[in-house]
Amino acid sequence: MDNILIAINAVVPFLCYISFGYLVRIAGIVDEPFMRRLNQMVFRVFFPVMMFYNLYHHAAQVAPDKQLIFVSVISVLLTILLAFLTVPRIVTENAKRGVIIQAIYRSNFVLFALPLSTNIFGDRGAAIASAMIAIIIPIYNIFAIIILEYFRGDDIHILPLLKRVLSNPMIFGALVGLVFLVLGIHLPTCLETPVSQFSDLTTPLALFILGSTLRFSSMLDHAKYLIPTLIIKLLLLPACMLCVTMVLDFEPVSRFVYLTMFATPVAAASYPMAANMGGDGALAGELVVASTAFSVITLFSWIFILKSCGLI
Repeated sequence: MDNILIAINAVVPFLCYISFGYLVRIAGIVDEPFMRRLNQMVFRVFFPVMMFYNLYHHAAQVAPDKQLIFVSVISVLLTILLAFLTVPRIVTENAKRGVIIQAIYRSNFVLFALPLSTNIFGDRGAAIASAMIAIIIPIYNIFAIIILEYFRGDDIHILPLLKRVLSNPMIFGALVGLVFLVLGIHLPTCLETPVSQFSDLTTPLALFILGSTLRFSSMLDHAKYLIPTLIIKLLLLPACMLCVTMVLDFEPVSRFVYLTMFATPVAAASYPMAANMGGDGALAGELVVASTAFSVITLFSWIFILKSCGLI
């Protein structure tokens, strides 16, 4: 029951942010042009701050076992590669291709791994989850930018693509964070506190905007994309990764942290990125909302299965 409550506590706030944005729009307090401008501001200002702080704050905590690091990185890269090779053969529109690929491999690892791992494994779970966040999140974001830029147009040239990737606001924030980390630069408390608070504000604000732009009628039109993507994301991919942990005989805490990379909902950041980088923003938002809602059931199920089988 405790683990079920933790899963609820991890998922319900997301649904509240989204619902609040939806109700504000329905009430006529905001209009779509305003929300589009706000979405651009979040992408260009808040997400770089969040990327900077994630590297600046979490990277110094990296100390999980080498097997977990190696298998996690390879698993994410193979998932990206398989999705990149498969999705374009099935989906014909470039704007949807990048969004679906991103949804398959990119999870809301930051906001789900920590509370779940801490509740089940205590401080050790929190430490390992934090360490893996510092390693995996930059990979998520860098490849999301590359994929969305790749599918922005039909004519792809390496140098212009590289220029667009490096000029992306999120990459800029990550590079600044990396410089601070490598050089050992520490922000004074009077600056670190607001930076931390701006970082914490990013996801709730992005989800509020997502809710304000949500159109349930379009979810029916996108059902042929939503249903198979969510089945892969929340069921098939975690099942495959669970088998990997059993074959490699992962210890329980490593198995659980590894599984949360693939079993948690689509990353909230995928919506503003898609909306601002030529992807199908509506589909990206619907994938975030639907995966978050259904993860209430699937996360319960995965935790129950792992506990029942003595795997965690």
